[in-house]
Amino acid sequence: MDPCSFVKVLVAGLALRIPVSSKPTRTGVHPTTSPCFCEIRLPNLPPQTVVVPLISPRSSDPDVHNISASFHLEQIELKKLSSSCFGSSKPCLEIVVYAGRQGSTCGVSLGKLLGKFRVPLDLEGAHEKPIVFHSGWVSIGKSKLDGAQLHLNVRAQPDLRYVFQFDGEIGSSPQVFQIQGNIRQPIFSCKFSSDRSSRSGLMQHDSSNKKRWLCPFGNVQDRERDKRERKGWLVMIHDLSGSPVAAASMVTPFVPSPGSDRVSRSNPGAWLILRPDHRGEDSWRPWGRLEAWRERGSGGGLGSKFELMADGGGLARMGSGLLLAESIINAQKGGKFLIDSGHGKSGTPISNSPASTPHSSGDFSFSNWPYQSYCGFVMSSTVQGERKCSKPMVQLAMRHVTCMEDAAVFVALSAAVDLSMDACQLFSRKLKKQLCRRNDRF
Repeated sequence: MDPCSFVKVLVAGLALRIPVSSKPTRTGVHPTTSPCFCEIRLPNLPPQTVVVPLISPRSSDPDVHNISASFHLEQIELKKLSSSCFGSSKPCLEIVVYAGRQGSTCGVSLGKLLGKFRVPLDLEGAHEKPIVFHSGWVSIGKSKLDGAQLHLNVRAQPDLRYVFQFDGEIGSSPQVFQIQGNIRQPIFSCKFSSDRSSRSGLMQHDSSNKKRWLCPFGNVQDRERDKRERKGWLVMIHDLSGSPVAAASMVTPFVPSPGSDRVSRSNPGAWLILRPDHRGEDSWRPWGRLEAWRERGSGGGLGSKFELMADGGGLARMGSGLLLAESIINAQKGGKFLIDSGHGKSGTPISNSPASTPHSSGDFSFSNWPYQSYCGFVMSSTVQGERKCSKPMVQLAMRHVTCMEDAAVFVALSAAVDLSMDACQLFSRKLKKQLCRRNDRF
């Protein structure tokens, strides 16, 4: 598999030094005693607001590995940045520093402006090697002699990612293509099932209790009850040889809360994301758990929470996962499901796989990585709004994928997130035809 070249711009080592002034301020906001923050801006991208710590003149310089903000740039965004910015011939990053509280009243910022600093960015070649644009102290504000000083490190570095896209709606069992530039090639096939009886093929070689979560509900004959719950959905991911490499299994049904037709956060539906367990034929183990619900209100979005499972977790330890992502996606417009810590030391891998791991897989488990090492971008997946044709596009950080199974398990997670938009739609609305069980289609 060949990755796509992305670029990430990092702002790190933020700190502020402000001399003590004997003159009172008109606003009553004294920067040496008030919290400070800054807005970090890149053209055509949402600004990021972060706290800037105040340090004394005798303090040592901040750690440039302490990342405060990051911007991930695709090729189309790099082209947009090539236009002029703030009157400069090159795109530039702008840092605007304030003292006081964040927020605004009647459109007026509550903070007092301390100063601005702009860093020109020459991103040519940044997809091949790291580039440092600025590192150190700089004076901001009107007075360059006795004004505030800002410390920052601005750099860009390659961000290699694998890009995949479903070739159709997941309920139609599409192929999954890998994308690199203008090249699209099939890499996985996706099989969706809403009929619990079709899972028997998964279970025929093992009837032990630890497998029962693949088909946890049995055959319920009460059709009226079936219409009030969405359950039993399964997505199987196969490689090109037809071997299963990942799965997403709906293990907790999506049901409306009492007196409503909405799946509530207090009683969410849930999926298990599964990967093959190579210790036995047709054996699976839980890798992650995704919960989803519908937020309150007429425009309530899709709420979700993803936890990484303990190694060999199973049902008994289902609640012992590490929370990696929690988000709300607009139910009408859609959005992105994202796993990205956003802060921490850059370049640290999620996991360091032991040599004995099957297929050299980058397994996520409690035994081989601490939560502190989980940093930076991991994955993103597009999600369309309700009743819209959705063909999710998945991006994965290359450093976390060492084999096909590593990629497949994220593809299965993407499928579960996308289907949750349908599973969480109001029960007063009909599901898409391909998502209904056979006896519910008539």
